[in-house]
Amino acid sequence: MRIYVCVKQVPDTSGKVAVNDNGTLNRASMATIINPDDMNAVEAALQLKDELGCQVTVVTMGPPPAEGMLRELMAMGADDAVLVSGREFGGSDTFATSQIIAGALHNLGIGKDDIVFCGRQAIDGDTAQVGPQIAEKLNLPQVTYAADIKKKGDVLCVKRLLEDGYMTIEVQTPCLITCVKELNEPRYLTVKGVMENYDKDIVVLDYEALKDEELIDVDSIGLKGSPTNIFKSFTPPQKGAGRMLAGSVEDMSNELVTELLKKHIV
Repeated sequence: MRIYVCVKQVPDTSGKVAVNDNGTLNRASMATIINPDDMNAVEAALQLKDELGCQVTVVTMGPPPAEGMLRELMAMGADDAVLVSGREFGGSDTFATSQIIAGALHNLGIGKDDIVFCGRQAIDGDTAQVGPQIAEKLNLPQVTYAADIKKKGDVLCVKRLLEDGYMTIEVQTPCLITCVKELNEPRYLTVKGVMENYDKDIVVLDYEALKDEELIDVDSIGLKGSPTNIFKSFTPPQKGAGRMLAGSVEDMSNELVTELLKKHIV
């Protein structure tokens, strides 16, 4: 049994956000973090590894510096890592990205007992599309918004977190699961893990390695093959500080009305 966890290196949106002239994010000039929901997916995989002794492989698509993120995840407990990287993949939207990652997973091989974990969504796009699209392209059953996961033989019992409650569903492996933050609390990396994985080899799959995969076509990947066009990207204007009113209900009401009249809102 092998568990693949798809992870993404994303801009740290709590800091500076830089945008290129073409509307895309200037990732090179921004601090990066591991996508938060993907950390929950990694923890879910590691918990199954602790229980069943299976192999955990983390997979990401990105530039060469994403190797550092993969080493962090191996220091947490992942067994190995795969970096999907190539200039031909740059600028891919969710449609093209899912094709590339699906092609990479197919290249690595998905067995009958294997599971693919993804985070619910990435904080830089918030589309929640890549995971389900990977499942569709690999013809895998999928369960989204997993808040609890238990394995029983070749079946996973998954409790889904929905807007109005929970849904419990069983799915056979191989399958794809997307995870929400309520699923678990990600563990920390260990000093031993850092030392063991500091210079460990990471598998790199570039365009040449994947070009024979059915889903990998130079005209349907990268910026050229992405059907989504970004109209505009910008940093939201900073909001002014709020003001708290104190006193009795009557005093606060009078003060609020006075302020609204000054601003010609009422």
